[in-house]
Amino acid sequence: MLRAFVLAFALAVASGAPQARAEPIPEVVMYATSWCPYCAQARAYFKQSGIAYVEHDVEKSARARADFKRLGGRGVPLIVVGREKMNGFSEVGFEFLMARAARSR
Repeated sequence: MLRAFVLAFALAVASGAPQARAEPIPEVVMYATSWCPYCAQARAYFKQSGIAYVEHDVEKSARARADFKRLGGRGVPLIVVGREKMNGFSEVGFEFLMARAARSR
């Protein structure tokens, strides 16, 4: 029930007033590790939902680790959509993140 509400809310926020041109969907970026179970949940959710994303492994890339720290990462995954970010992963939390990102554009 809550998930249906969140999806409806996110769609309503994202649709907003009619626009002259379609806005591109903000890029989804995930800072992760190969062994993290929450990262695996996020990957599965993105795949199931058809959400394109870019993943950076914070253990294999010094640049990814530096970006992760600069963004205030406290644990993995750190998911960034536009100017919005979230530490950890839950489906409902990600849907709220997408709604916030749509409002802040």
